[in-house]
Amino acid sequence: MKTHHYIFLTAALFVIVFYDQDIGLNLGILSIIYALLTLYKTPEKNRNRTFLILFVTNILSALAFIWYRDFPSLLAVVSSILLLGYRSKNRRLKILFLIPVFIINSFTSVFRFFSFDEWLPKRNISGVWQKTLAFVIIPLVFISIFFGIYSAGSDHFAAVFRDYELDINLWQVFCLSVLGFFIAFNYWNYAVERFIYKKNYLLDDDFREGSKMQKATYSFLDLDAERTSGLISFFCLNILLIFFIITYNYEQFYEISKTPVQLSEETHERVNAVILSIVMAVLVIMFYFKSGFNFDPKAKLMKLLAKIWIILNAVLVISAALKNYEYIISYGFTYKRLGVFAFLLLSLVGLALTFIKIQKKKRNAFLFNRMTWYFYGTILACSYINWGGIITSQNMKRKDFEVAYHLEQVNFSERDLLKYAAEKNDPQLKKKVLDKAKVEKSKPFLSKILYYETLKD
Repeated sequence: MKTHHYIFLTAALFVIVFYDQDIGLNLGILSIIYALLTLYKTPEKNRNRTFLILFVTNILSALAFIWYRDFPSLLAVVSSILLLGYRSKNRRLKILFLIPVFIINSFTSVFRFFSFDEWLPKRNISGVWQKTLAFVIIPLVFISIFFGIYSAGSDHFAAVFRDYELDINLWQVFCLSVLGFFIAFNYWNYAVERFIYKKNYLLDDDFREGSKMQKATYSFLDLDAERTSGLISFFCLNILLIFFIITYNYEQFYEISKTPVQLSEETHERVNAVILSIVMAVLVIMFYFKSGFNFDPKAKLMKLLAKIWIILNAVLVISAALKNYEYIISYGFTYKRLGVFAFLLLSLVGLALTFIKIQKKKRNAFLFNRMTWYFYGTILACSYINWGGIITSQNMKRKDFEVAYHLEQVNFSERDLLKYAAEKNDPQLKKKVLDKAKVEKSKPFLSKILYYETLKD
């Protein structure tokens, strides 16, 4: 199949699966079809390990969305299919260029659409397709446009057609067709601007030979002054961080206990401070180790101080994680408390990559290239796992278990709540859970969430 076949096929499928439907199974099914067609269309040389991994994660993300249909699974589906399509055509282009490429194509799609010679077959097209395009599609487009114009300008003209009732929402079909074609066109026929290819080297992990030369970063600071500035900065920051870790842990573990509300506010404030501290620490290290100092034989002490600072920041992260764990033990699981663990884990990953950057003499782009994949992995973990079920099953063991909160605020907790209702012999709770599931089960097939289809009375 040619490019235009993929565009028209997937655009038509978009209309078929979304007509008169909510988002549900349809998006997962469409994502799987996109992934399979991408696998079929991708040249053998581009089917490397990264592409195949993205193909698998795309299928798993689609299944997760079919099962849960929540925001994390939606984010996983969208990011997976974009990454898969991007990698199918560009095996060497850095993944960080995905967003610029996507934005540029969205704005230029109108102009690229009218460049028919670039995406429609030129001469060697079959007679059937040529006649269909010339005798049906093009006239139908013009008729539809002028029909709308004339209907808006004359009530009598519009009344002639109002007497005929079609069980089809033409406006919905039109909007879905435009949206489906826009998505398909930009997925199968996106273009990468030449300047992006030219700038791809800027995101390489390793330095080039010419950039290993020792030279001052700024004209107003010579190399020795800049090196000394780094030594003083990292020495003072290490001393400052040691005192902060001591006071931070004293406030967390040894001060008089406070109310749950106060403890919650202070815990989140301190975690935010830790995460901000880690981000700033990485930025400071990137500032000093962006080029020459990676290869400076006189910068060994500065490298040592920077590594010590990274380790101390890791200690700070672990302290925050221990306090968050203690907070969970005392007051139970919530999405925010689990999210704190996720952010702290990503902070540790960022510190570890920063340590590797200094040790292996990598460029700053190395951090961004690697962290992009770790963020993607975090999105996948959030979409594949029923965190709401974990929260409910763990909190059910507590004496202060709040049924209303878990029924209304926690997603996909119904299966565990049915178990809880059976254990407590609570028919009212069972009825509320089943009524909620009944609403979801009553939706059309393509709008369903499979999780609710598996709940038994």
